[in-house]
Amino acid sequence: MTGSDEDPRVVRLRTAVSRLRRELAAHPSEFPDRGIAEDELAALAAMALSGRPEPPRLRRSLLLIAGAIGSVSALSPGLTQVRDAVELFGPPARGRG
Repeated sequence: MTGSDEDPRVVRLRTAVSRLRRELAAHPSEFPDRGIAEDELAALAAMALSGRPEPPRLRRSLLLIAGAIGSVSALSPGLTQVRDAVELFGPPARGRG
């Protein structure tokens, strides 16, 4: 259901988030912050569906997901794909105020 006018960055984000959500759901191990990762992936999916994700919010979710998943190496490729998709929305802002 992608239109020709759809932002390719959003399509890539949606694909990456969907992949990591499936991988996380299929991962047999429980870890303390799994719920955080699931919640933030759901937030990223909602932003991607809206078609207009906010880069600061994308980055915040990415940091929370990365921290929650931690050293679960089986999820590393999917996490990298999500990170790469988030980075398509531009570099993080440097400094505040």
